[in-house]
Amino acid sequence: MKTKTTEHYNAVVIELKGNVMGGDDTKEFNDLLHKYLEEGKKNIVIDLSEVKFMNSSGLGMLIGGLTTMKKANGNLKLARTTEKIESLLVITKLITIFESFETVDEAIKSFDK
Repeated sequence: MKTKTTEHYNAVVIELKGNVMGGDDTKEFNDLLHKYLEEGKKNIVIDLSEVKFMNSSGLGMLIGGLTTMKKANGNLKLARTTEKIESLLVITKLITIFESFETVDEAIKSFDK
């Protein structure tokens, strides 16, 4: 898994690419979230448009990220989920836990509400 991060005026967008399989990626992802929390950045959007495959450990990584952000009074939202990932979220009923948006811009704007 590769990550690319961009900062917008009220949110940080983390673009995940490749296969999200948990494991070593989980620590890297968690460290990234903690770094932004330490900088006072509490609005995170995860762009999943470039994710080819995600297993249960990858889902666990996202759940852990959401938990980390919520505990710090922050938020983590998903954007541009592929059809495969969307169906995975529906099957696991995680679609009820994550806020998911069709575009990154919609997700960023939702923090203003």
